[in-house]
Amino acid sequence: MKKIGANNSQLGFVGVGAMGSRIVRRLLTNGYKVAVYDATSTKAEALVADGATVSDSLAALASKSNVILSCLTDDAAVQRVYLAPDGIIAHAAPDTVVVEMSTIRPRTSREVAREGADRGIRVLDVAISGSTPAMEEGAVTLLGGGAAEVFAAVEPIFKAIAKQYFLLGPSGSGTSAKLVVNTLLGVGMQAIAEACALGEKEGLDRDQLLTFLAKTAVVAPAHVGKLPRAISNDYSPQFPLRLMNKDLGLILETASSLNLVLPATEAAFHVNSEAYAFGPDQDFSIVIRQMESRAQKNAKEEVAH
Repeated sequence: MKKIGANNSQLGFVGVGAMGSRIVRRLLTNGYKVAVYDATSTKAEALVADGATVSDSLAALASKSNVILSCLTDDAAVQRVYLAPDGIIAHAAPDTVVVEMSTIRPRTSREVAREGADRGIRVLDVAISGSTPAMEEGAVTLLGGGAAEVFAAVEPIFKAIAKQYFLLGPSGSGTSAKLVVNTLLGVGMQAIAEACALGEKEGLDRDQLLTFLAKTAVVAPAHVGKLPRAISNDYSPQFPLRLMNKDLGLILETASSLNLVLPATEAAFHVNSEAYAFGPDQDFSIVIRQMESRAQKNAKEEVAH
């Protein structure tokens, strides 16, 4: 396959929420022609000012695009968009390339790839590791699964949106790798939340604690920026709690299917679920506040007794 660049492609993009809209803007900035579709039409229409065109149906988008990308909420959305009678696979031409970028079950990625292959459509699962600010800067990492020749053909697209990208194996490998990455992301944030609760109970100043932790080698780059924001109790979403919760659930489900027990991930999922009390659309770093609340509650109970 020859390289697919801005001068020989018409892209279609499905799902232009917080992450998808940023991907589209980067593609437009890099000279790509992009048609967009979203179940919430106002999200798609908001990109017209940036140079996108809006398709009024999945069939219309599929019929005029030689590369289709998507960034959707969950497995059900991916199956609906690709496998429904009015979906992408039913209406895309043979030799269309699909770059599916959602965080979903690896088996769903493989299902879409099989159905696509039956119609001559080449499907990659290319999961995104990175936050919405990282996408704005083109600093994300892409984790891919699928055929090597197809992955190589769409490298120009990857270069427009990412700092680095890896092909990790056949279909499903990208979404498998994303679950691995998000295991570290979720468990790492839980560890930080527990460390903060411990430090505060020991009498350390909260602001100083969060400040010096951010400067240590033990806090991962993905978590460093969360700590200054936590000082001011800013938990506005860069990666919403509800999506981290969904991903932790997928990780545990996948592990269970492999007869694998992940005790630290189970604990992180439990606290993450408790933190829904603060709102599912808060940033997933709200688990810091959840652990602080636990500590405060325990202190009150000790006084009461």
